[in-house]
Amino acid sequence: MAFKLAVVLAIVSVANAAILPTLVKKVELEAPAEYQFSYSVHDEHTGDIKSQQEERHGDDVKGQYTLIDADGHRRIVDYTADEHNGFNAVVRREPLAQHKLIKTVVPVAKVVLPVAKYAVPVAKVVAPAHLATVSFAAPSLTYHY
Repeated sequence: MAFKLAVVLAIVSVANAAILPTLVKKVELEAPAEYQFSYSVHDEHTGDIKSQQEERHGDDVKGQYTLIDADGHRRIVDYTADEHNGFNAVVRREPLAQHKLIKTVVPVAKVVLPVAKYAVPVAKVVAPAHLATVSFAAPSLTYHY
């Protein structure tokens, strides 16, 4: 009886293994990617001004993003991507007369490390050469700021 149950379970497993991958592939082929999105940021205080919009239909993607460079130019990038041509971008730069440059001054941290001055240990001979005993003085450290 147990042998018959094992044979039935093996047949069901083989059937599932053959059918399941074809169902998954069929679902993937029937649902191409479709989306559209856009966003923008306009912060005059920090000078963070940028935007992006993009749309996708199947394997074809096209979009545009813009930003303000540090030198006061607007960079505009129009791009497309598809299976045949890959990713392609066209970049333009336009000067902005009304845009004021925001200069951020960051204070430089001044770090002065102490210079260690120490005495080199000197050997002192306490006994005659044939019974030499050597001793060392401990180093002396001094810090100056």
